[in-house]
Order: sequence, then C-alpha cells, then structure tokens
Amino acid sequence: MTRSDRNDPDLELPIKLGPCSNTEYLPFPLSDVERETIRRTRDAAERHARRRGVGRRQFLRSLSGAALMLTILDACDRESNGDDRGGGMDIPPDATDDEDAARDALGGDEFVLDVQTHYLGYDLSQPGDLGIIGSLFPQRDCGEDDPRACFSVDNFLQELFVNSDTTMIVVSAIPIPGDANPLGIDEMEQARTLAERVCGDGRVLLHGGVLPTVGDLQANLDGMTALMNEHPIGAWKVYTHTGGPPWWLDDHDADAAQVGIPFLEQVRESGITTVCVHKGFGGIGGDPEYSSPVDVGPAATMNPDIDFVVYHSGFDAGPPEGPYDPGAADNGVNRLIQSIVDSGIEPNTNVYAELGSTWRSVMSDPTQAAHVLGKVLTYCGEDNVLWGTDSIWYGSPQDQIQAFRAFQISPEFQEQYGYPELTDEVKRKILGANAARLYDVDPVTVKCEFTPEDLEAARVDAPGVRRTFGPESAAEVRALVEAHGGIV
Repeated sequence: MTRSDRNDPDLELPIKLGPCSNTEYLPFPLSDVERETIRRTRDAAERHARRRGVGRRQFLRSLSGAALMLTILDACDRESNGDDRGGGMDIPPDATDDEDAARDALGGDEFVLDVQTHYLGYDLSQPGDLGIIGSLFPQRDCGEDDPRACFSVDNFLQELFVNSDTTMIVVSAIPIPGDANPLGIDEMEQARTLAERVCGDGRVLLHGGVLPTVGDLQANLDGMTALMNEHPIGAWKVYTHTGGPPWWLDDHDADAAQVGIPFLEQVRESGITTVCVHKGFGGIGGDPEYSSPVDVGPAATMNPDIDFVVYHSGFDAGPPEGPYDPGAADNGVNRLIQSIVDSGIEPNTNVYAELGSTWRSVMSDPTQAAHVLGKVLTYCGEDNVLWGTDSIWYGSPQDQIQAFRAFQISPEFQEQYGYPELTDEVKRKILGANAARLYDVDPVTVKCEFTPEDLEAARVDAPGVRRTFGPESAAEVRALVEAHGGIV
C-alpha cells in the first residue's frame, strides 16, 4: 500500500491495523494475518456495501463494517494458528449485514473512561513551531492544511468524544521539561476547559507531571504542591527511565538518582495518593533498564496507602507474550507479575495495570491478547485493570473499544492457565468502573448532546478521516524523538 493509497478515504478500514507507534517503540510491521485481514476486508466490503445499497466508505464506517473486519481477522487467525489459539472475537454471523446485530455485538452501553490520552498543543499560527511534524508525516490528513492540526486539541476532542464511545478521559503528562513540552499543564487545562464548554463539566481529568531528577529535587517537590493548588490534579504521572537522569520508585540502586522515596513521601503529604508510572516500551528515549517494573512491587509494599498504576503493564516490543513463567520473568508483562509475586502483593490491592498501547499492540493476535489480559486480571485483579488507549497517536480509540468488547479468552486457556472469563461485568469494570473508583469520580455517561444513534450517524458523516496519526516507521519515530530533545 502506497502513501497515496493511505490518503484515499475509500480505502480506510474500521479497525486500524497499520503500523503506528506512540513514539516509545518502533512500529510493528504488519503480520501475515493482518495483511490477509486487510486484503479480504477490502474485497468483502464492496459486496456487503452493494447488498446494503450504500457506498463502500459508508459501509466501512458502520458497525457492520467493523463487525465484518473483526470477523475476518478472527477467521484469518484461526486459519493461521488453528484451535490452539488463546481467544478470539465473539461476533454473530448476521452482524456483518444487520446493523442491529452489529450494535448488540460491538455497540455496548458501558461507561468508558480512558486513563491515557494525549494531544500536542503546537502553535499552529507559527509556521516554525515544531514544523518537523509537517515534514515527518506528510501523509497525515485530518481535513486541515497543516498536518500538525491532526494532533490539535480540537481534533483530540473530536476523536475521543465524538468518534468513540469514550465519555471521560485523563489527559496524561509526558516527560518533556520546560517550554519544549507540547502537553504542559496549560495545554492540559485547555483540553479540560474546551470539553467543559462543549460537553459539560467533569469529563476531563488531569495528571500532574513530575520530573524529580530535572533540576533541584526540593524545588520539584515544592512544585507538586503549587501544581495541585492551582489545578484540579487527579493523579501524579512519572517516568523513571527518561525526562532526566533515571531513577527507581524504591531507590534500590545506589548508583541511580535517589529521588523515589522523597517523591513518594511528597505524594503522601499531598493527599493525592495515586501514582501513574510508565513501565514498559523502553526501547526509544532514556534508559530502557529503568522502564522495567521491578521496583513497583517493593514500592507498593513500602507504601500500602499509595496506589500505583503501571502504564502499559510492563509490556514491551520484545518476545511475544506467553503465560507467566518465573523463568521468563524478564519479558514484557511477566516483569510486572514477577515484581508483584516477589513482593507478596495481593490482587485488587494497590497495584493497577493500565492497557494504553498494550491492547492496541496485541488485539489482532488473540493468543497474545489472552495472555496479557489473563495475566493482569489474575495477578492485579479484575478491580485493578484500567482502560487506556494512548490516543491521539492511534486516532479514534473506537476500534480498540470495539475489538475489546468482542474479544474472549478461550475456555481452554481459562482452564490451562487459570485465566478468568471476560464477562460483561469484567469488561465493564475495565472500560471505566475501576478508574472511576480509583479517581473517586462519578461516571459521566452522557455523550455530549448526542444520542447513541445520532453518534453513529455523526461518525459516518463527521469531518476528518479514520486513521492513526502517530509515526509509522522507525525513521519517523527517531526523527520525532530527536525533534523533542531525544526524550519523548
């Protein structure tokens, strides 16, 4: 597929399987299953659209179009991996032609709170303001002349609140110090204020970003107090591997910056006792060793009154995810599980697993998806797994939501590995109820001024396109990281 093909709206697919990154890993190439899914979906969409008496683009933007692609993905995976795979998409056959059946399978009425979202507040009035975006991503087209607008707050709110079933979000801080940060607290406040005007109050929660190893430690700790006094901070966000010299939450390594314990003491004193820490995806920017969650269990044991939300659940762009095995404790999510087990942390206590970029990375591979979800549900607990998508990097998160609603862990994997069944209640907790409890907020369930039916029509006719916005190649990731000082 050429770059010009990717700009053709008629070729857009409802489930975005193409290579894309949040800039923290090199984009995964399409697998054979994904390539065949894309090919078959394009072929089948023409037939289904004619049968429905609509254009191909309109069909692909419908719920039946999403059901068709997920059904084909499931079939391709079954053909490739047989019956030994770990799960699959549970979609009735008539959903590909019957919109009501598709709505029953993919529509859902769960409350969705996305705890990992970002946009980039570039000054579009200044042509030289990080124009690297325009040169890096010339194929991006979100209906604006300036490609940087794809990452704007307007497009961000459109993709999250109009083009998906998400009704509440957390704008999550990124580890860029100073004025170079395109998502500082002022930009985060802008998103909250605009959403309040358009949709009503309470939909947008904010992280307080802390970089304890940049400059004077005491000044950073005092800055936490100033930040919470001036803004409605819901949790603290830290990166231990980048954004300054690396450090550990538990200060277990004397060779690393000794800021973890003082930071957590300040967290306790602040009264905002939720810490969201990036763990996983350590290959780009910073020191990958410190992106390991090895320090999470000890820190959680020493601080039982603090909740630790492990962003990305320790997932990394390494070997495929399998069952938890102490012999493979250095791989991916197993690192988090091992830290929990070694520290004696019980499920549903003070360690949470977050799914941003992780679910998107495995949702087209049912076996990996089953292991990731099965492990975090088993060891962190069904009350301690949080929905996040890392959008706007992946465009609208609606396809991630739909794939999650349809996904099931196989009975065989449930029996073999002790994984829980993905019941409607478990999915409801993950998609929003767990985060609402953690952040102590009342769920906002009203979709702005739209009914669900109006929203579905709005998604079909809405301006813009359905595609990812993040970097799609290794060269794009590296160039973007360099443009932001090497610490995105």
